[in-house]
Amino acid sequence: MGAGMSHLNLSIRFPPIPPDAMTAEQKAAANELISGPRGGVRGPFNALLRNPALADRVRQLGDSVRFESSLPPALREWAILITARFWSAGYEWHAHSKLAIELGIQNEKIEAIGMGLMPTGLSPDEMLVYQFCSEILNEKDVSDITYAATIQRFGELTALDILVTVGYFGFVSVILNAIRHPVPEGGVSLPDL
Repeated sequence: MGAGMSHLNLSIRFPPIPPDAMTAEQKAAANELISGPRGGVRGPFNALLRNPALADRVRQLGDSVRFESSLPPALREWAILITARFWSAGYEWHAHSKLAIELGIQNEKIEAIGMGLMPTGLSPDEMLVYQFCSEILNEKDVSDITYAATIQRFGELTALDILVTVGYFGFVSVILNAIRHPVPEGGVSLPDL
């Protein structure tokens, strides 16, 4: 939930569509989600299935961003967490903080991001991705210094993949917040700021 909203008992909007109530197009889009790397209909896709063509296009874009990126997986999750914190997207935070830990991001760094603080002890790559993501989210631009350092370190393709990751997960976070997608019982909660 967004800052200040997590304590309220708000019902989810766009609840899951029961399989027997889905159109043929919705079933086809849901089956692509289930049979693909996500392994199910989660996150924004319960809402997006109301427009199955859009849901399928978003799935394809998300598959490219998450599973075909030139950005190393741990740094991809790092960028997602920075984006989830910016949008106060609780479900996104829950899902991706677990993945980040599995990929070796230290819990203390994740907790600092969650509290809206700049983490300490960052590797040079973590610091560069943190700076790049923070600038585009907070300043709506990336400084020449940060851009040049990112291109020098990662090259144009990976710099683009960082931007696309922030953009895609910003899109997902906006939907998740608007539909009030809950964090599962016992899940990882994003602190309110």
